Amino acid sequence: MTEAQIGVIGGSGLYKMDALKDIEEIEVDTPFGKPSDALIVGTLEGARVAFLPRHNRNHTLLPSELPFRANIYAMKQLGVEYIISASAVGSLKEEVKPLDMVIPNQFIDRTKNRVSTFFGEGIAAHIAFGEPICQNLANVLADAIDSLNLPDVSLHRGGTYVCMEGPAFSTKAESHLYRSWDATVIGMTNVPEAKLAREAEIAYATLALATDYDCWHPDHDSVTVDMVVATLQKNAVNAQKAIQETVRRLNENPPQSDAHSALKYAIITPLDKAPAKTKEKLSLLLQKYF
Repeated sequence: MTEAQIGVIGGSGLYKMDALKDIEEIEVDTPFGKPSDALIVGTLEGARVAFLPRHNRNHTLLPSELPFRANIYAMKQLGVEYIISASAVGSLKEEVKPLDMVIPNQFIDRTKNRVSTFFGEGIAAHIAFGEPICQNLANVLADAIDSLNLPDVSLHRGGTYVCMEGPAFSTKAESHLYRSWDATVIGMTNVPEAKLAREAEIAYATLALATDYDCWHPDHDSVTVDMVVATLQKNAVNAQKAIQETVRRLNENPPQSDAHSALKYAIITPLDKAPAKTKEKLSLLLQKYF
């Protein structure tokens, strides 16, 4: 199967990467079903990159319907070691304006209808998740954005991403609650991805693209789809520039990541006692620990 070292997951508004060359469209199947869409594998800045539109290229999937396990497992099957996850978010802070970019370093998980682990069925594992993103990868991403001097865009290094269930946007009471927690942005997708990427030993970082002020801001209307879409179009252009520069830097100097050995001390079940069927299902993740 075609391989790629770098994976890009495109969020709302980012359904393709225009700069990808020598493109192959690859239909992948996994033990967890099919991913959101075919993976688009091509060359970007000299590196092989696998691009996946998170919600499908026609945006047919709600956040709660996303096949998160299949998406991350498919990236692992292609040999991906680094994932840049672009995500449209609402801002919970005055200083994070629409069009701004945030590289969060923490998450708060408010989801309730999603499976966020590959494990179970006879194999127990508990990854360390105190630092939920790969800081080395996040630094490459942030430095790349800084170097571009994008107009009308401020970069915010660090911050907390609240992941809500959706698909409805927040109530005002919820929005004010998250602000009281000192959260920075709110979205609907990245916590399951981050947990699964860590279990798959893939370095993961979020590129959060602010579209609105959620519904807390007294001088801005409550968020609506048409408001978000107008900003998404501008965000998508900026995101592609940021990702292209990040890929160039990763290709020249791929950073070390603790994520690449995340399962070393996470698996509690002795693998010689584990069910053969589950070991086969997870063989891609477990093979170096057999």
